[in-house]
Amino acid sequence: MEEKTALEIQWTEEARTLMQNVPAVIRNVAIKGVESYAKAKGIQVIDGTVVAQAAEARERGEIPTSAQPSGSPGAEPAHGNKKPVRQQYISFLFYKVAPEWRRLPLSEREQGKKEFISVTEEYTKDPKQFMIMAYCTVGMRGDTDFMLWRIGYSLEQIQECTAKLFSTKLGQYLSTPYSYLAMTKRSVYVDKINPEHEEQRLRVVPGKSKYLFMYPFVKTPEWYLLTKHARQGMMDEHIMVGTKYPSVKLNTTYSFGLDDQEFALAFETDKPEDFLNLLMDLRETQGRLYTQRDTPIFTCIKRSLKETLDLLGG
Repeated sequence: MEEKTALEIQWTEEARTLMQNVPAVIRNVAIKGVESYAKAKGIQVIDGTVVAQAAEARERGEIPTSAQPSGSPGAEPAHGNKKPVRQQYISFLFYKVAPEWRRLPLSEREQGKKEFISVTEEYTKDPKQFMIMAYCTVGMRGDTDFMLWRIGYSLEQIQECTAKLFSTKLGQYLSTPYSYLAMTKRSVYVDKINPEHEEQRLRVVPGKSKYLFMYPFVKTPEWYLLTKHARQGMMDEHIMVGTKYPSVKLNTTYSFGLDDQEFALAFETDKPEDFLNLLMDLRETQGRLYTQRDTPIFTCIKRSLKETLDLLGG
């Protein structure tokens, strides 16, 4: 890195050291972003304070570069020359069937299941726009029987789908003891091991593993009062623990302002033992001190919707 650019912007030794800590694969982009910020603000000397201010501006999508489009409603700001990516709405809806349903004649139960499946097929004709995955929780918990994981780009579509499911003969016997709503979003933390991870967070591609472990997550207020540097350090430790268990895929979605929790976490794996060991190891990290709530935890088994409904019994 040279001390002066064509714009005569100077970098202090402190600022140069900070930029060396940025992962190499994104360092040049980060340097250009800081210099663009400095130019826009009329700053000629970039020190540590300017680097921090530029980082905050970048997180807010405010770094003024000619290559960065303004984006559109419902889209995350573009990075570099990349187009804005639409954020997805995520719904985890847990159902419990009433005991009375199991005492209905077989023909009525079968008709109710067919209607329920028909509604999901109606909404998933274009899986690029709306997805529904079924998971059975029978025998895993006493308060739920199955869960539908829905992913789309419209709250209205999620709402209308829910209403139609309740209008079926099966839906009339269902209650929803748990429901979690969230959205995809870029992480504010840098994954130094996998820098592309923040892009992957914008689009959830689920359903490739047999087991799903889902729970709501809330940090303590003290977490958000820590410096960004302190939080990044604890997240680095968190990420390092996760690399020990490559069989476990984490889907992090954000619920701030949408639901009671801050995050809705969904872990996919074919090895439940790896998930158990992962969570035990995470209990020993520094970040655990700032966990306020991470229950209830749901163990879900992926099945076709027909298999899921057949396992309701009766």
